[in-house]
Amino acid sequence: MSTEDITLTAGDAEVTVQPGNGGRVGGLRLGGVELLRQGERYGCFPMVPWCGRIRDGRFRDGAAVHHMPLNAPPHAIHGTARDAAWRTARRSADEAVLTYDLTEPWPYSGRVTQQIALTADSLTLAMSVETYESSFPAQIGWHPWFNRTLDGADVRLDFAPAWQEERGEDHLPTGHRTDPKPGPWDDCFGMPGGVDVTLTWPGLLELKVTSREEWVVVYDEQREAVCVEPQTGPPDGLNTHPRLVTPLEPLEASTTWSWTRL
Repeated sequence: MSTEDITLTAGDAEVTVQPGNGGRVGGLRLGGVELLRQGERYGCFPMVPWCGRIRDGRFRDGAAVHHMPLNAPPHAIHGTARDAAWRTARRSADEAVLTYDLTEPWPYSGRVTQQIALTADSLTLAMSVETYESSFPAQIGWHPWFNRTLDGADVRLDFAPAWQEERGEDHLPTGHRTDPKPGPWDDCFGMPGGVDVTLTWPGLLELKVTSREEWVVVYDEQREAVCVEPQTGPPDGLNTHPRLVTPLEPLEASTTWSWTRL
């Protein structure tokens, strides 16, 4: 069960997987051009067992109230798995499967499995959370940091959400939905037909981020990168839109990035 970095290749696409650094995709290179912002906290990390912020780090499960560490005070953000070492369950030239066992401070036992599969023109990330003990609420998502500029071309973002979650001053959804507003964004959007966002670097590359899930957070307030984050519920979703993991039913989600050269 190794935690060493893994390199996947298909055609002229190359992916670096970092089990020891939060199970993240550390890099995606197409023809030698790096699409993901580099650095220990960047690349694309899995958000599990929750996505985005939990208000005040507290969530309720029935009568129990649980407190998560406030790693984005006054809130808890992006789950616990991105700070942990994952294990490599299996690997081949173009696929890796990683596992992570949920542990403290998360109050429930369970196993997360992530599959990273590369082809010459796509990368698919799939994740599941399963338990053989107590049921619990959870979320799955991915947080990629795409480089805003590639070879001098600035990215253009295109998507048509059905709504935008109104954001309070605390950066959390208020519970109200509004018509989508122009960016810059650190906002959650609803796409009931499934996430479908296109990033275009004019003259260079078009990349589509798709998922069967209906929630996506778009974050483009930084100069270096833009983030398109498919997830199974909105921020604070453990409280507002809980999805239960049970011994009979795991929580599963996937996202695919597919690209076309321009």
